[in-house]
Amino acid sequence: MTTDSQDTGAHPRFAEALDALGLSELRTRVRRFPDATRTAAEAAAAIGCELSEICKSLVFAADGVPVVVLMDGASRVDVELVRRELGAGKVTRAQADVVRETTGYAIGGVPPFGHRTRTRVLADRSLLDHAVVWAAAGTPYTVFPMAPDALIAHAGATPVDVRERNA
Repeated sequence: MTTDSQDTGAHPRFAEALDALGLSELRTRVRRFPDATRTAAEAAAAIGCELSEICKSLVFAADGVPVVVLMDGASRVDVELVRRELGAGKVTRAQADVVRETTGYAIGGVPPFGHRTRTRVLADRSLLDHAVVWAAAGTPYTVFPMAPDALIAHAGATPVDVRERNA
């Protein structure tokens, strides 16, 4: 890993993932904030973008197997739709230790790719409604911009419709 003046604070594992994917130029686009941006609302406020332009990386357990769901910041994941998509018996939110063990990152800083383990990734199609989305760069203080189709491709994600619909 290079550490130069252009490095703005992405988590080292995430910076290495960017390099491995041929995305080194994104390292210079990582934004670091003095205050944590653990929630989508905090990130949107810090960046100055719409809440739906935030890409949340959420970890669930499908029959005990971790799966990452990428969701726009203004929406919630419908776990029943995730369950059906995966053909699982039960889907629950993963515990914090499982999130860290699976991805290598703490909740609030999980990026869409560059995880410690190879994990199945689903991406809600609502992300494609934007030209650019912002995602965590491995810490609760850092984010990076990327076109959603490229983000989904680099994450190896399957595009799905798992957004909770308002009744």
